[in-house]
Amino acid sequence: MSLQNPSPDATNPREIGALQAVLESGQAETARATLQGMHPAEIANVLEGIPGSRRLVVWQLLDDALAGDVLIELNDESRDTLVQQLDSEDLIQAIQHLEVDDIADVVQGLPDAAIPEVLAGMDKQNRQRLESVLSWPEDSAGGLMDLDVVTVRADVSLDVVLRYLRLKGEIPRHTDRLIVVDRFDHYLGVLPIRRLLSNDSDKRVSEVMRRDVDPVPVETDQHEVIRQFEERDLVSAAVVDRENKLLGRITIDDVVDAMREEADQQMYSLAGVSTEEDLFGSVLNASRRRAIWLGINLLTALLAAWVIGRFEVALDQIVALAILNPVVASMGGIAGSQTLTLVIRGQALGQLSSHNLRWLMTKEVLVGLLNGTLWAIVVAVITQLWFDDTQLGLIIGAALVINMAAATAAGVAIPTLLQRMGIDPALAGGVVLTTVTDVVGFVSFLGLASAILLH
Repeated sequence: MSLQNPSPDATNPREIGALQAVLESGQAETARATLQGMHPAEIANVLEGIPGSRRLVVWQLLDDALAGDVLIELNDESRDTLVQQLDSEDLIQAIQHLEVDDIADVVQGLPDAAIPEVLAGMDKQNRQRLESVLSWPEDSAGGLMDLDVVTVRADVSLDVVLRYLRLKGEIPRHTDRLIVVDRFDHYLGVLPIRRLLSNDSDKRVSEVMRRDVDPVPVETDQHEVIRQFEERDLVSAAVVDRENKLLGRITIDDVVDAMREEADQQMYSLAGVSTEEDLFGSVLNASRRRAIWLGINLLTALLAAWVIGRFEVALDQIVALAILNPVVASMGGIAGSQTLTLVIRGQALGQLSSHNLRWLMTKEVLVGLLNGTLWAIVVAVITQLWFDDTQLGLIIGAALVINMAAATAAGVAIPTLLQRMGIDPALAGGVVLTTVTDVVGFVSFLGLASAILLH
């Protein structure tokens, strides 16, 4: 059976299935040749699409240099699961070809007992650099930075810099600028490659360097790093400590990975699922993670059911209330979700603050009132035609206006409060909002109906 190398854009289920068939048939050399022609990201995708028991078989077919690159492309849980099956010697052989910041990602997922053994297998310089990266939180500029940096002094000529680069032979990837430092490694500015190449070689670095490019403090949150790269169209940025001493640099490839992780996190958080959950991982781990949010949702559902139970008499006497009840809650939920999404996006982009929050609240409530009034008229007319009851149409219309206004207000207030409490709004906002819109919707509709129709 022959396999075609997958395209560089994606690995589709047919290719994964074909590779699995080759492995099951025992054609190891055919599988090895196929894997060698694939990009590391494609191999990682294949591994994530194979049950855990077979991943080690695929891994053992990879060359050490390729294996390390594949390891970095795996999501965290899949990588951790695979790493725990490897001998320390095999792991050291795979990661020794990686850059220090990539090695740090692997080491952080190792069992505590295995870390000293891996560190002992590294040379002194790389071990010290790795320990430096590991000393910073993973979601900070220090955790993102790469220590492989080309620096120059301000008092040398461009000709000296060019000769230095030629002697060096190879410069790190994504090097769009050289970092200018003093003799104590304090950051002074940057020398863009285009300025280096387009200016007279007799000029000094100090004459053509840029001093207006701010470095990134090492404690900076990952989200703020992403924002700076996005707004300033950066390819790389220097990282400094509190004394302005150069520690390393952040490059666009690491920022893109961080952006993807944040985007995935927001999407998965809405369903209470981990962004790094292994598709073929442990049943117990997956069950434990999801059970927490299922439990929270159960509590909110019980709360909504309890509220409905307070109006049991009205529901028994007027069947139409039970039929129409979900309409009010559903419309409020959609209106609130629209606002919630906009607010979370504004928080992510750093566009919201205490200075403009009141204005946003006013605007969203007015939008809720306007849309609530519009659709209240539509629903009231439908209710009148359906049940031939004008009062019921007016009641559900009023309840819609109340719930949609409350929903838009909650869409602003909930993520704001959660952020101040240190809770991810994308993770918990949807659950809390659903509870609010359900409760307000049921209370407003059934409460008005009880007060007007039963008295």
